[in-house]
Amino acid sequence: MVINLFVIVRVIIGGVFVFSGFEKLISPYQNFLYVVQGYEMFPSWLENMAAHIMPWCEFFLGVFLLLGLWLRWVLRAVFIITFMFVLIVAQAIIRNLPIAECGCFGGLISIPLPAILSFDTIMLFVVNSLMGKEERTRILSLDLYLSN
Repeated sequence: MVINLFVIVRVIIGGVFVFSGFEKLISPYQNFLYVVQGYEMFPSWLENMAAHIMPWCEFFLGVFLLLGLWLRWVLRAVFIITFMFVLIVAQAIIRNLPIAECGCFGGLISIPLPAILSFDTIMLFVVNSLMGKEERTRILSLDLYLSN
């Protein structure tokens, strides 16, 4: 079994999601709540819920991508979340909100909004490609071992 580009990309995206989610999980949730509030897009109860839930979603989706577990559903969830990220960042840029950096990786990495919009848009197309080539993406995955 040869490792292919699809598996490498799946692992990289999984690592990005694990890193992003983990950094938010080990920090006080109020830090991420402040980031979410900066986008001025949701009612306060939804901002609070997002600050509690999104880091866990990112972390576990990343772990599942790394392991190749439930890939069909996980890839779709990652696509939907990434699409939401693109919309949220794009509206902040269009509205010219005073956000210096995205807050995507907690306090560890500071990325300006235009750069993260480009990154997320590329990731959206890459995840779409992974969904289109699911069989190639499944190489070295738990899905292969659990389906037998």
